[in-house]
Amino acid sequence: MKTDQKPNKIIVLVLITIILISGCGRVGSPAPSATPVLPTRTPFPPSPTPIPTAAVVNGDLITMSEFQEELARYKAAVNRELTPEDHTIVINDLINMTLLAQAAASEGFQISDIELDSRIVSLDTAEQPLIDWLATNGFTEESFKVYLKRSLEAAWMRDEIVNDVALEMEQIHAQQMLFYDLTAAEITMESLNEGKDFSQLASTHDPQTRGDLGWFPEGFLVIPDLDTILFALEVGETSDIIETEIGYHIIKVLDKDSNRTLDPAIRQLLKEGALDKWLERRWKLSTIEITLPL
Repeated sequence: MKTDQKPNKIIVLVLITIILISGCGRVGSPAPSATPVLPTRTPFPPSPTPIPTAAVVNGDLITMSEFQEELARYKAAVNRELTPEDHTIVINDLINMTLLAQAAASEGFQISDIELDSRIVSLDTAEQPLIDWLATNGFTEESFKVYLKRSLEAAWMRDEIVNDVALEMEQIHAQQMLFYDLTAAEITMESLNEGKDFSQLASTHDPQTRGDLGWFPEGFLVIPDLDTILFALEVGETSDIIETEIGYHIIKVLDKDSNRTLDPAIRQLLKEGALDKWLERRWKLSTIEITLPL
């Protein structure tokens, strides 16, 4: 069936992470060629019967055996019986990895057989021989080589996407009062209009945090309407009552900085958001057929 499912956010990088636990970091040696190289597919050898597939992504097959192997690894990781939702998570994540790998190839990124073999050899240690590691993680030598190549390509593309998130951005420091009752919000707004101090009212309303939202960049808040309104306010200016799906907000902008260093936790969230948006766009632009009975 043709699908328009949204990309799954839960384990986009879980499938990639398995190749990093033994010391394989970001791929550094291969670099994009000056002229982007279109992805090429290795055709499967002729077979009297079709190869069972779990999904087809822009012409690339995700075989049923790949899906079943990944499903087994996922089950071992979560240590419980799997639900139909888990099956969806796993196939969506394999699709995400394939989309990232395809994009890396289109950008000219290539993994040579020499580097691939070198990565595999590096996993063969006295403490844990490669053959044991493969068996523990549900791989054959051939399936792991295919998996590793796709994982390295996907990891490279992921880094290209998330590293576009700047270290510094325009940010505001804001303070808010959130009400779940419109009447309470209106009474507080009347007090502000009469000259009452915002900080004092916020402290009374929320003694623990005093409504301090801290510093954040545009696009960080989960409610876009708040973002648009807040970044249009001047320093010291207070918003009108803003109604959203979670309640009624009154917010004051305490300060602005046109080029402030992002808090690491906020930058990480922005990176995750950038990857989610990239995948969502890629799904819409791609031809994806999931053949599993989800």
